[in-house]
Amino acid sequence: MGAGALLAVAVFLAWYATSANNPNSTIDGERGSFSAWEIHPILRWLLLLAALAPFILAWIIHRGHALSWARGEVTMVASIAALGLIAYNGLIDRPGGVGVSLKIGWFLAVLATIVMTAASARRASEHERPRKPPGTV
Repeated sequence: MGAGALLAVAVFLAWYATSANNPNSTIDGERGSFSAWEIHPILRWLLLLAALAPFILAWIIHRGHALSWARGEVTMVASIAALGLIAYNGLIDRPGGVGVSLKIGWFLAVLATIVMTAASARRASEHERPRKPPGTV
């Protein structure tokens, strides 16, 4: 849950900064530091939903709901997808292009999704799956 909260906070911290020495270093024609909330209109909502996943899992565990999948699997899928989106937008398709550097918010978002993935994998491994005989669906 702490990693989910960290991811939610990281969305509002600075992710990108333009170079002060390079006049061509702009994001949407502006200069300075920008958060994911300011730059990514769709990704921001996806990351906030991914940050909500550990809290939903905690609610499911607290209430003792019966699930058809191992607890933690959906949270793991959400955190892996969030990590992929964060890595793609920071390493491959960085906004602005020329002279734009990554700031602390991006690194905290990566850390949060890695911790969420590890924690949800640990939670999912605590659930024993029933074995099926060979040849059955």
